[in-house]
Amino acid sequence: MKTWLLVLLLVVLPAVISAQSDYIEVNAPGNRQLKLAIEPSFSLDGSPTSDAARQSSEVIAYDMNMSGVVMAESRTLLPHTGNVSLADVNYAPWLSAGYDMLVRSELGLNGNQLAVEFRLFDVTNRKMITAKRYLGTAKDLRRFSHSFADEILRSLTGEKGVFTTRIAYVSTQSRNKEIYVMDWDGNNPLPLTKNGSINLNPDFSPDGREIIFTSYKRRNPDLYRRSLSSTAEIPISNRKGLNITGSWSPDGNKIALALSKDGDSEIYILEKDGSHPTRLTVNPALDLYPAWSPDGKQIAFVSDRLGKPQIFIMKATGGDARRLTTTGSYNVNPRWSPKGDKIAYSRMVNGGFHIFTIAVDGSSDTQLTTDGSNENPAWSADGRFICFSSVRPSGNGIYVMRADGAGQTKVSQAKGAYFQPVWSAH
Repeated sequence: MKTWLLVLLLVVLPAVISAQSDYIEVNAPGNRQLKLAIEPSFSLDGSPTSDAARQSSEVIAYDMNMSGVVMAESRTLLPHTGNVSLADVNYAPWLSAGYDMLVRSELGLNGNQLAVEFRLFDVTNRKMITAKRYLGTAKDLRRFSHSFADEILRSLTGEKGVFTTRIAYVSTQSRNKEIYVMDWDGNNPLPLTKNGSINLNPDFSPDGREIIFTSYKRRNPDLYRRSLSSTAEIPISNRKGLNITGSWSPDGNKIALALSKDGDSEIYILEKDGSHPTRLTVNPALDLYPAWSPDGKQIAFVSDRLGKPQIFIMKATGGDARRLTTTGSYNVNPRWSPKGDKIAYSRMVNGGFHIFTIAVDGSSDTQLTTDGSNENPAWSADGRFICFSSVRPSGNGIYVMRADGAGQTKVSQAKGAYFQPVWSAH
């Protein structure tokens, strides 16, 4: 088997009970970046600010700073007192402190039952922009805070954020290569597989409720499917040889993958239950790592048919493939952007890997990472972020960056090696 192939192998959302929103434009004077203050929540019973209230404001500040749309911080200018109406905003001190927007909230805990209301204010124009109220349990506070950060981004850009989504990945923190899932910011990591074998290449279904992955638990690299709410691992393809690099179609009805049942590795399409394999590539080279275009009409994949692995694009029905990458001798891990205009991929540069993006016509080939060695890029559903695995002096793990390469931040928290992250759409 060729060296590059060996390298390759190696909560239900609680109810929102009220909503009000307007899409507006908020402009900072002097072309500076907008500044957002997030006050720790007022307590509905008038008690002092709690750790939960501070945590909520810090979650929103983190999300918004990562977005690059605003500069955000958790901040208190005036002392909190009981029975303060969210509508009674004294804008003057916030304006004097240089803030353009303000988030205020009220938080109430009755036993384990949580009620929280967030409001976003335009400080400059002295008006409320949007408000949301959530009901749930105490453990839902981080998710509620992420959800309101989504709404802030929607108010400012017209597009809802992805701060309530999750990232699945492979990690060796239990010594075996198991699949885990975590919140987009690295919190709440949970193991999905616990079979003590080698598990690789997870991919979320379009609705975010299932994953497919390859596992060696029966001594062959077979493709499995499982629901995130179940422990049952259902075999999808256990054909002789490789059943690897599975990828859901955008409509969730088909799966593209690489099979070697007929000799060399070729790209096939299966029904989501694993039936009716249709061969798309016919070439003596190795063809791997299919990635669907958002409209489901094209598939990018990796092939060494020209001597070294490069990225190609073909119709989803198969046929002639055109070479996409023309620079570099080792290009792998393609992932199509949600808008269909770019593909993110990994290229070997001076012995390590770096993340690049390239337009689907082959232009604008742009390097995004420069530190360490970086692989397996995956886009967020809004196209604003890319997650990837990285080995670098500042820490190994899963990183997130904006689509232009800015804001590279390690989000994984545990020790061990990390591989092959993928981002859920929901």
